[in-house]
Amino acid sequence: MGINKRKTIFDNRYTYVYMLVYLITLILLFTLFNLQIVNGEEYRQSSQKRLLRERTVKAPRGEMYDRNGNLLVTNTMGFELLLYKTKIENEQLNNVLLSIINILEKNNDSYTNTLPIEVDAQGNVKFTFSNDIELAKEIEWKKKQKYDEQLTAYDVLMKLKDKYDIKQEDIKDIRKIAGIRFDISSAGYSAFRPYQIASNISRESLNEIEEQNANFPGINTASIPIRSYVRGTLASHILGYTGKINKEELEKYGETYTQNDQVGKSGLEIVLEKYLKGTDGKRKVEMDSNGRINEEYQSEESVQGSDIVLTIDANLQEVAEKALADNIKKISSGGFSQQYSDANAGACVAIDVNTGEILAMASYPTYDPSLFIGGISTEDWNKLNNDKNTPMYNRAIQAIYAPGSTFKMATAIAALESGVVTPTEIITDLGRYDKGHKPACWYYTSYGLTHGDVNVSEAIKTSCNYYFYEVGYRMTIDTLEKYASYLGLGQKTGIELLGESQGILASRTYGESKGATWYVADTLSAAIGQSYNSFTPLQLARYTAILCNGGYNITPTLIKEVINSDNSSVSKEEINNYLNESFGITRTEKEDLVFEKENVNAVLEGMRNVTDEAGGTAYSIFKDLPITVGGKTGTAQAGAGSNNGVFVGFAPYDKPEIAVAVVVEHGGHGSYTAEVTKAIFAEYFGVHNNSITENNTITTIDGKIE
Repeated sequence: MGINKRKTIFDNRYTYVYMLVYLITLILLFTLFNLQIVNGEEYRQSSQKRLLRERTVKAPRGEMYDRNGNLLVTNTMGFELLLYKTKIENEQLNNVLLSIINILEKNNDSYTNTLPIEVDAQGNVKFTFSNDIELAKEIEWKKKQKYDEQLTAYDVLMKLKDKYDIKQEDIKDIRKIAGIRFDISSAGYSAFRPYQIASNISRESLNEIEEQNANFPGINTASIPIRSYVRGTLASHILGYTGKINKEELEKYGETYTQNDQVGKSGLEIVLEKYLKGTDGKRKVEMDSNGRINEEYQSEESVQGSDIVLTIDANLQEVAEKALADNIKKISSGGFSQQYSDANAGACVAIDVNTGEILAMASYPTYDPSLFIGGISTEDWNKLNNDKNTPMYNRAIQAIYAPGSTFKMATAIAALESGVVTPTEIITDLGRYDKGHKPACWYYTSYGLTHGDVNVSEAIKTSCNYYFYEVGYRMTIDTLEKYASYLGLGQKTGIELLGESQGILASRTYGESKGATWYVADTLSAAIGQSYNSFTPLQLARYTAILCNGGYNITPTLIKEVINSDNSSVSKEEINNYLNESFGITRTEKEDLVFEKENVNAVLEGMRNVTDEAGGTAYSIFKDLPITVGGKTGTAQAGAGSNNGVFVGFAPYDKPEIAVAVVVEHGGHGSYTAEVTKAIFAEYFGVHNNSITENNTITTIDGKIE
């Protein structure tokens, strides 16, 4: 083949290639023209609709019931406000956030706000760390945020203004925007993982936000279960409250939680978090590029958490709380024969003497767990946190008090069981005891008189210190410690709540741990409930219950049953193992140390005489109650201020079912606090025609320590 012919063939091939490339180019140009010009708007809308995201469907937390099936904690449907990350400038984002906040504030809705800076009505900028103790927290916060310790709140706010490119000049608006932006920076968010602005907005805010949806790119609302405390403040220290999960909790709980979850923060809400939290569902959501939802598809249903049945009786709990509050107010206002104006707080516990089930547990003052739903406001938090009476402090398990004469039954049963005295043996009160530091009986100190010849029952009724000095001396502190320890005094009970105090049981070992040598005088003081002795109201109730049931050990409990969503029950062993592993709450069963029946009867008879015989220190309180009960008053020093009033009691006398312990801080006399116990007994046994006594004439020991 000639050269010219071959060249012609190659030229033709190049021509075909050029033509093919040209044709393809025309097709591409036509396609692009069709996509962008002819059908551009349609395709843009279509592409916006195809942003598929997976939204978590929050599972309702488990509900809580009392022992009779009365609902205490449930869930209602509410609305959360979410922010998805979109492609908008800082200025637009800031404007959107400010508009949203203004809507929420107008409708009194709370929103996430952890920036510890506030602007008052006059425009003054200050940190929310309100006292000297919290000054260290302020310094720690600045250090964590990498701010100089000398910066003022205003300086920090201006740095945040620059950081987030906030154009607004009004200081209050700057604070609002900076607060949300600060939280967003801390928590993070994306186009697929939203930031929760608020967890429980009102219907008014919801409607207003949805009406202006086109102006709020990235803002979405969703229905979620909201915690509801059915009976207000009832049992708040037991139930606890929930709040938004923090970073530490998110790391602790793991992948089953998200940054927008509500978790237990106190009480049973936190202790039983594992069971109360349900299994979240999933929902496929089609959203446009501005974060607006177009369609939703349910892909996985949520499963509600386990329900909790408590041992408490809601009605008895209500009576206990009211009686305690009324009693404190009555004492402080001089409703008895003497006024103790510093009486301001207290606690009481009612327990089943045979099972250890807590029937009621009240601490005063109290608080409303509903304040924390959706995030507590700064004003409400400061009010709770700065209240000198510490309303969130559970005095029933956290506060420890000297028991005063309510400890004398422990001394009595220890002396009887160890054989240093018999139920009928007489000890003559000589007024001043001649051993140790030579203490005198309160009766001798007050009136120059003695109780004369008394046995153990009479000694309990008259609260004769001389008798208990003598039996304490005979058996020594080591024997007393043995029996008091068995009765659970100075030991954690293992109740299913955080923060339980151990208390202090006076002993040689404890004294030496404080660098003190133990003397006979210490034993004599310990025998009448003084020395180091300090116990929680729960320990006093448990101790009284063990006495009443004859020495059979009981472990106090608030949990009757945990019921899963499939109606199966969680075993007590599993719950106890979980409590121990997760919170260090140890619940151990001790061996029973059964007491001799005649010894128990002698002690209980003395307690009956306190309430059922003229001259008993609580006789005037219980004389009109158609049930025979037993009890013991105690008046104990409280450091500064008036003495504490302490009372322990049980009923009915013939076959005890319920034991109660009451402590009123600065209550003056133990006899005054017995009114609370009477109200609890009246409710428990259905004696509603007998109101709390209005008779202010009460047998006391004239303010002396009994």
